[in-house]
Amino acid sequence: MTYRLMIVDDEPLARERLKRLLQEHADFRIVAEAGDGQAAVDWLKQFEADVVLLDIQMPGMDGLDAAEHFLSLERPPVVIFCTAYDDHALPAFRVNAADYLLKPIRKEELSRALGRAQERLQRQSPSEPVSTRTHISARTHHGLELIAVEDIRYFTADQKYVSVVHSGGTTLIDESLKQLEEEFGDQFLRTHRSTLVAAHAIERLETNDEGTFIHLRNCSEGLPVSRRHLAGVRRYLKNYSSA
Repeated sequence: MTYRLMIVDDEPLARERLKRLLQEHADFRIVAEAGDGQAAVDWLKQFEADVVLLDIQMPGMDGLDAAEHFLSLERPPVVIFCTAYDDHALPAFRVNAADYLLKPIRKEELSRALGRAQERLQRQSPSEPVSTRTHISARTHHGLELIAVEDIRYFTADQKYVSVVHSGGTTLIDESLKQLEEEFGDQFLRTHRSTLVAAHAIERLETNDEGTFIHLRNCSEGLPVSRRHLAGVRRYLKNYSSA
């Protein structure tokens, strides 16, 4: 089987070096090149690649931002980061990268990374539904912040903004609760018109003179449950406890 491969790097010499190294890998065929992340995203919205060799530090949209956009595609490619810097390894794997190679890239390292990508592609079934994201991204004053879904306690909406309350604090994101509920409906439970809570974090439901509240692990205060959603919450908790 031949895999379609895309090279994304703002340096033409770096792209040429990768093309020379890839000559030894007949099962990977180069179908496209791009000089920045936005160009890569635009191409992948129209065409498909199985694997993307992706630089991180590029003008405009960088590689981490581009990889985050790839995850929203109908068929995301397997990403192998190729970079001159070693301080992005953790964020790289948070966007589900198959490998992280430091320049100058050696042929044995590229061979190993392509092998990992090939294994991942072989595990994927064509009829398999697209998986939900493992991380939520947000633009903060620190740059791109990636929040693991498993670390999120709840989402809460306040007018135009949605806040993510997670183990590391609270972060504003540019997504709607409706979109989040559609994507993560099997992991998060609607308890209020403005709140989605992580099912795995629920401790108990409590009713007092002020109303009904749901308590989450590592959260000091209970979150209000609206009358509209109370029956659904109770039903979910009953099914969850008997599972």
